[in-house]
Amino acid sequence: MKFNIITIFPEIFDSYFNESIIKRAQDKKKIKINIHNLRDYTKDKHRSVDDKPYGGGPGMVMMVEPIYKAIKKIKKGKAKVILFSPKGKTFDQKMANRYSKLDNLIMVCGRYEGVDERVKKFVDEEVSIGDYVLTGGEIPAMIVVDAVTRLIPGVIAIESLKEESFSLEKELKHAKYEYPQYTRPENFNNLKVPKVLLSGNHKKIKQWRLDKRI
Repeated sequence: MKFNIITIFPEIFDSYFNESIIKRAQDKKKIKINIHNLRDYTKDKHRSVDDKPYGGGPGMVMMVEPIYKAIKKIKKGKAKVILFSPKGKTFDQKMANRYSKLDNLIMVCGRYEGVDERVKKFVDEEVSIGDYVLTGGEIPAMIVVDAVTRLIPGVIAIESLKEESFSLEKELKHAKYEYPQYTRPENFNNLKVPKVLLSGNHKKIKQWRLDKRI
């Protein structure tokens, strides 16, 4: 699967995408992450990507033309284009599963006071990661890449995915979250591991975990 990220801060992704599971997924050719500098799609000597809003108001607005040019060049075949926006649908595990079936996901990272409204004519979906304000779409892009990558076959062992939070909602209607986890030491500052987990009785352990999920 290909992730194509359009941003004015391409180097912001270097550290996160070159560590842990996402790095291994890239090494194994399970995913390919392409970072596109929006300034490469400008036409003036200052490589301008923003301008003052019509009608007045604070801040600057990202221009439609560079974003349009970037999408047009990057989009191949059945690529899906998303724009991070506070007005978008809230990203959740169902969306992550849907995106994991794609071949190419293009993400537009806004900045400043937002993007020219006409950009929305060239995207398939607006996506929000929550009801709060961020300085740009780069962190949302990292979140989407992370959540989607771990669902791609071969990236993480299937056994590790089966009982994660939000993964068994079809089987367990009222159970969203993973059960509590414990490891050594058995007693830390008089905070003890539940006895059932030490019992060796797998049937009781399974029931305890199910109860805790619910």
